[in-house]
Amino acid sequence: MTAIATIGATSEQIALPAEFKLALNSYLSELPYSPVRTLADVIDFNKKHKIKEKLNEYDQDIFLEAENTTGVGPLERDAIALLNELSVKGLERLMADQRLDAIVTAAAFDRLVSHVLAIGGYPGITVPAGYARHGIPFGICFGGLRGSEPKLIEIAYAFEQATLVRKPPELPINL
Repeated sequence: MTAIATIGATSEQIALPAEFKLALNSYLSELPYSPVRTLADVIDFNKKHKIKEKLNEYDQDIFLEAENTTGVGPLERDAIALLNELSVKGLERLMADQRLDAIVTAAAFDRLVSHVLAIGGYPGITVPAGYARHGIPFGICFGGLRGSEPKLIEIAYAFEQATLVRKPPELPINL
């Protein structure tokens, strides 16, 4: 991992929990009806419905870490500022210099690209690109700058129409 990638990952680990808690609490508080209104409510709901929410298979460590934050302080603000700078000097510069409408990545690299998109608040859309062994689908991700959602939807739709690769997955009967 390069130094910039390490700095970006560290900054993301600092900023994500606090921002997640604030954003989720804001979103939930504005819903017309919801049995949960805060991240703490979500955590309690999951605990009360352990089996249905599959807590044994999918823990809620990220939720717990986020709930333990106290908001965005100086450390988080510095991390967010660094992530914004990396976004401007990285993806935004690349898109401008190369006059790109979108970036494209194969599913194997989607996780890396999704981090780049997420830290900059950029949109991305993943659609099926093919099928691996046993009918398991893999995708292709199209990402762009803020406000490029209509263009990304056009590109993804055009890709789907050109390839006609989307089909219902073939799953074994005994799951």
